[in-house]
Amino acid sequence: MCGRPRHKRVSKLVGGLCEIASEMTRHTTFKFCLEPTFEQRTTLARHAGAARFAFNQCLRTVKTALDRRKVDSTIEVPWSGFDLINTFNSWKKTEAAGRMFIVDTAGNAEVDVTGLAWRTDLCQQVFEEAAVDCGRALAAWSESRRCERSGRRIGFPRFKKKAEVVPSFRVRNKHRKGWRPAIRVGDGGRPRAVTLPGIGTVAVHDDTRRLRRMLAKGRAKVLFATVSYRAGRWWVALNVEAAELHPTHQHPSRAADDHGGWVGVDRGLSSYLVASTADGVEVARISEPPKALAAGMRQQRHLAKSLSRKQKGSLNRRDAAARLGGHHRRVANIRRHFLHQVSNALVKTHDRLAIENLNVAGMLRNRRLAQAISDAGWAEFARLLSYKQGWRNGAIAIADRWYPSSQLCSHCGARNTELTLADRLFTCSCGHRVDRDFNAAVNLARWAEDHHAHPDPRTPKHGGRVTNARRRDGAGQHPTRAGETSPKDAGTDVRSAPAA
Repeated sequence: MCGRPRHKRVSKLVGGLCEIASEMTRHTTFKFCLEPTFEQRTTLARHAGAARFAFNQCLRTVKTALDRRKVDSTIEVPWSGFDLINTFNSWKKTEAAGRMFIVDTAGNAEVDVTGLAWRTDLCQQVFEEAAVDCGRALAAWSESRRCERSGRRIGFPRFKKKAEVVPSFRVRNKHRKGWRPAIRVGDGGRPRAVTLPGIGTVAVHDDTRRLRRMLAKGRAKVLFATVSYRAGRWWVALNVEAAELHPTHQHPSRAADDHGGWVGVDRGLSSYLVASTADGVEVARISEPPKALAAGMRQQRHLAKSLSRKQKGSLNRRDAAARLGGHHRRVANIRRHFLHQVSNALVKTHDRLAIENLNVAGMLRNRRLAQAISDAGWAEFARLLSYKQGWRNGAIAIADRWYPSSQLCSHCGARNTELTLADRLFTCSCGHRVDRDFNAAVNLARWAEDHHAHPDPRTPKHGGRVTNARRRDGAGQHPTRAGETSPKDAGTDVRSAPAA
């Protein structure tokens, strides 16, 4: 980045980026809706198809090597992202990738090895990132097989089918020193435009002012871009390494002996959220969430029934699928907007939050509450709180899922094991009677104060953990989205293949 710039404007931008390189420790994503031309739509579709083709070819190479290894143990299996990239680059120039027969006037035929004849028409980064994705899938399967990965078991990677996967591809912001970045926003005097390598400048429907200001001031740097096709529209997600928030937007640091100020946050269905301090002061209550899924269920059934009546492979079925996808996108956007509003209101006003580690996957097995729990988005809400608290120099305490916050009396500490989901009021033998959700929020706040004041080095049976959320990369709290490469481990998976 610090080489000789070509223009004065680029010189100022490069200089600013070099000065604050050490401050850029926060990662975030900007997502925009694209408005490509007809030719650009074809180019984007070709890149997405190339990414799917490269992933399938890498997986086919791994399966072939595993089958040969059963007979010959000396066969090496390409397993990491680097190995798969090198293997695919070698394969795409061979006869197996493409050949052409040339027949002269005398009838003699010769074989001309062309390899992938269309590989030069696309950005080569698409093939490399697809190989990295295949390496990640293999690593996740091997970790799950060795019980080193939390959550449910992951199966062996499968081939991507055109009709089943979301068309997407990824490109990096790779460029020479002193040159302009390969991925640019608002280039050529077009504020609502994004320039992608191998594709060119594509119009953007949304406003890019916020990102353009951060880039112009040297407070952000685009790492890579993920382009996907959803609900009949092309989208681009720009993964950005940005500077920390302004000190005025961060919470002041607390003294080491200050164990107070915790706010317990209890999530529920009748009341989506109840927040309270350890002293029993209710600071927030949200009783009526939007419930976008329940509100649009009638239209969803109508669109799904219309899709099922269309002939497979027809244009009418494609249009019906796009309408159903648009409905799902609208429901997801309403829920996401609500979760961002609630999480922002909490992290801006409270520097210490305590929540529960709910077993959402287990709760979804309840067929009577599965739809309402899915519509609430509890897991996504916890993820938003975690990384936003990190951005604002706050702390978050996560109680274990076995901590009985709803069954403990916030007045005397006694436990009521006979409490059911139908009981919305907590009644204790001491005569204390209070709202169930409010009682749980108070218990969470008191639990956070106790565990922060007396940390237990051992893992308690009914406890949890207190996380100092002052992690400079807030986005590191959650895994990358589908098709995104982390700037830390992109292509660096060096795990070996499992033994046959």
